Amino acid sequence: MLNNIFNFTISNTIDYVPEQIIDFFSKKYVSGPSLSDAVKTTIDLNSKGMMSTIDVLGEFVQNEDQTIFFRNECIKVLETIKEESLNANLSLKPTQMGLAINKALCYENIRKIVRRAKELDNFVRIDMENSPYTTDTLKMYKLLREEFPGHVGTVLQAYLRRTIDDIDKLSDKNLNIRLCKGIYVESYKIAYKNPELINENYIYCLEKLFDNKAYVGIATHDEKLIFHAMKLIRKYNLQPNEYEFQMLLGIGDELRDFILSKKHRLRIYVPYGKEWLSYVRRRLKENPNIIKTALGLKL
Repeated sequence: MLNNIFNFTISNTIDYVPEQIIDFFSKKYVSGPSLSDAVKTTIDLNSKGMMSTIDVLGEFVQNEDQTIFFRNECIKVLETIKEESLNANLSLKPTQMGLAINKALCYENIRKIVRRAKELDNFVRIDMENSPYTTDTLKMYKLLREEFPGHVGTVLQAYLRRTIDDIDKLSDKNLNIRLCKGIYVESYKIAYKNPELINENYIYCLEKLFDNKAYVGIATHDEKLIFHAMKLIRKYNLQPNEYEFQMLLGIGDELRDFILSKKHRLRIYVPYGKEWLSYVRRRLKENPNIIKTALGLKL
């Protein structure tokens, strides 16, 4: 009972908590303000048998100059991965590249990044944001997949009612998908609200993706979903290079170790940058247990 009250209170008040307090909780979940911090974190993860996907924090930019900055920074990430021989790839957000202001600009920015990824034999994950951008993000992914097969993937969110249909529409070509639950606040019309139903749809979507021979980044910290995913991996007799698990930096260390102990590949999301506040607020809202752990509370 107390735990539910605590979680409800945190989720509904975190947007009003001062930045200085949020910063206290961010240390474990953001690698730092600079690319060198992400490199250091990735080297540590690689030494422990994990891969990473590096993300330059920033979203919903409002002018073209900002998009150029983030585009160049993403290219720098890819080049640094090559120079440092890191086992890592890149994640980026479409609104960071200008999707909220100019679709053509956004597409061209992402295209230049994916083209550079191909030149460096790497990979770009186009993140999924909130529902106004879902259709355009998937359209861009389909175009880029056609031009740069094997070097670009995107994300599908299990809490969206449309996702199972999106899988069907995307399955005309080889698919590379990160499957997550979804974190943005959406209306009942667009998204499932019941946690058990979201989990059920997650497994339904995962099985559909495996049916369609997709490469899936199974992105979850939910032990029950990981259990079901491992059952499906056995059912489809998938080899370790045909899928991967994905987790966020600083969350679920024991579960992370369990996944590795079972010889599954695991990729950790490694964000960096000065635009960390909105990212951390969303994560704390999604998982108030982060605050309980940091404060040593047992409810």
